[in-house]
Amino acid sequence: MSDTPVRVERFDSGDALVAAAASAFVDAVVAAQRERVSASVVLTGGGTGIAVLEQVCREQGGIDWSAIDVYFGDERFLPPGDPDRNEVQARAALLDRVPIDPARIHVMPALGEPGGASPATSAEAYAQVLAEHSPDGTVPTFDVHLLGMGGEGHINSLFPDTEAVRETEKFVVGVADSPKPPPARVTLTLPAIRRSRQVWLLVTGAAKADAVAAALGGADPADIPAAGARGLEQTVWFVDAEAAAGLPDA
Repeated sequence: MSDTPVRVERFDSGDALVAAAASAFVDAVVAAQRERVSASVVLTGGGTGIAVLEQVCREQGGIDWSAIDVYFGDERFLPPGDPDRNEVQARAALLDRVPIDPARIHVMPALGEPGGASPATSAEAYAQVLAEHSPDGTVPTFDVHLLGMGGEGHINSLFPDTEAVRETEKFVVGVADSPKPPPARVTLTLPAIRRSRQVWLLVTGAAKADAVAAALGGADPADIPAAGARGLEQTVWFVDAEAAAGLPDA
């Protein structure tokens, strides 16, 4: 696993966390575009993740929306346009409100779409998309990968003690029996997450404090998947006071 730096940023409230994460996201994208012309990011769903996208839309800064590729860390395997799909929520929060090239929004095939016969076929199709946008035919080196975290420590659709979180070779897998509904999902794996320059975990709420403490305390990723989320250059935990309650005092 990467031994790159892990930083914990603590905030008094979820609103303060969202504002800081959105500002940092804008800065990171602008810096990536300045250095490499184009940027690539992986978005997450969930209340905090979508709130960050809404704030990015309000802020925007100097982002060149014509020079960014957007991917998704996971998706609920539901019909196109279903409001529970991360893609639909991200479009409403940000992507449909900025001048981004639609061809550079890379979505996981929905139920019934080409490639969407099952979570497994959707995963295979998305793995091909990643390969086509990778210099070495595997997966892009993402500039920023946003992650939420569940109370049991899951990230993307990688849940504790499942085949998906133990995957070591594939970058995308289908999930047929997620313990959190809906059961059918598609997700990037830990190997894909670890191909990101920066991995940011956005975590709020007292219900997640134990998992935050365990992940940062060196838990086995099979038990606490968030413990396996590490970036090539940096890993940042954005946590509010409640989520940080189990951490040592700064």
